[in-house]
Amino acid sequence: MLTHLEDRKLARRLKAGDERAFHQFFDDHFARLYRFVLSRTGHDEEAACEIVQSSMSKALRNIGRYRAEAALFTWLCSIARNETIDWARRNAKYRETIVHTEDSPEIRAAVDSFLAPAANEPSRNMRAQELRRLIQVALDHLPPNYGNALEWKYIQGHSVKQIAVWLGVSPDAAQSLLARAKRAFAEVYTELSRPVTKEAEG
Repeated sequence: MLTHLEDRKLARRLKAGDERAFHQFFDDHFARLYRFVLSRTGHDEEAACEIVQSSMSKALRNIGRYRAEAALFTWLCSIARNETIDWARRNAKYRETIVHTEDSPEIRAAVDSFLAPAANEPSRNMRAQELRRLIQVALDHLPPNYGNALEWKYIQGHSVKQIAVWLGVSPDAAQSLLARAKRAFAEVYTELSRPVTKEAEG
């Protein structure tokens, strides 16, 4: 709930025209939303950029409608989904919409709360690839500092000292944040991957 409270504060600052809030909004969400959209455009990078820019612009125009009932990133994802559908309709080669596991209502609820039960949906084959993709999905839906820190440490291989510099905290604080982030990631990923692993077991 704390994340939603902070998101509400950010939304109010954005509505008031706070320039620093504008930069924070883009720094926290652009890269995450880009990764979210990219897999929905057949990895068309140009289209993904266009959709993300359109989605974030629409969010800013309608920021007064954000009520913090869900995380700001979740709200952005819902806008981006609609923008992606509109884009696909305009592009004949993308007529068929790809439905991702995490787009089901049950999975979106799990991402928001870290506690909601996951849906028992089929994995649509290639389970190993789906699980690897869900790792990135889980990272994207963590609070920005958590997702960034885990990606820097375990995907890009940066040191805790360097991560501490980027986060503006001490190395001990960065190590503590990484520990919390790993626990949060485990909870989200477990919920996200449950439908895939259940299908594999079945």
